[in-house]
Amino acid sequence: MDLSDYAALDALEFEADIVVNNAGLQHVAAVEEFPPERFSQILWIMLEAPFRLVQKALPGMYEKGWGRVINVSSLHGLRASPYKSAYVAAKHGLEGFSKTVALEGGPKGVTSNCICPAYVRTPLVENQISDQAQTHGIPEDEVVEKIMLTETSIKRLVEPGEVAEMTAFLCSPAASFINGASLTMDGGWSAR
Repeated sequence: MDLSDYAALDALEFEADIVVNNAGLQHVAAVEEFPPERFSQILWIMLEAPFRLVQKALPGMYEKGWGRVINVSSLHGLRASPYKSAYVAAKHGLEGFSKTVALEGGPKGVTSNCICPAYVRTPLVENQISDQAQTHGIPEDEVVEKIMLTETSIKRLVEPGEVAEMTAFLCSPAASFINGASLTMDGGWSAR
């Protein structure tokens, strides 16, 4: 569904054993140049909408005594980068929200965790290459190497399938005691 459609989100009724919040959008600009309406939109889609979806799912999860909330955060939920104020703020907020759900839901059989990948090979990442090039004053063909991979020790983008596998693992019995965690998939970036 279109998470920017407030009315549709509020009218949504559903039951789910697993909720995966994976929406993301990006705008690259210095804080003083960042359009306030874009900042609000990013926070709505990446923080407010996940709250509303989880809020609707929790009663059914609690009734069953089992549920999984998986928030696809980002390494930017743990570390900041310049020119990404809204994205970083939304992901930091998602991290805090996820931990709150973990504390409230754990005694009721519901776990809540974040997956924190570095740059994932998705349209979101590919679509920001030109903005990153312009902001940093470098050619587009240098953005991945000089901006996106500078902090990782494994010099490649994360593949979407790797994030999907981590998501599936968090729903498995082997992960039943993982709760309130922020699991990095960052090629060593956060080891710095």
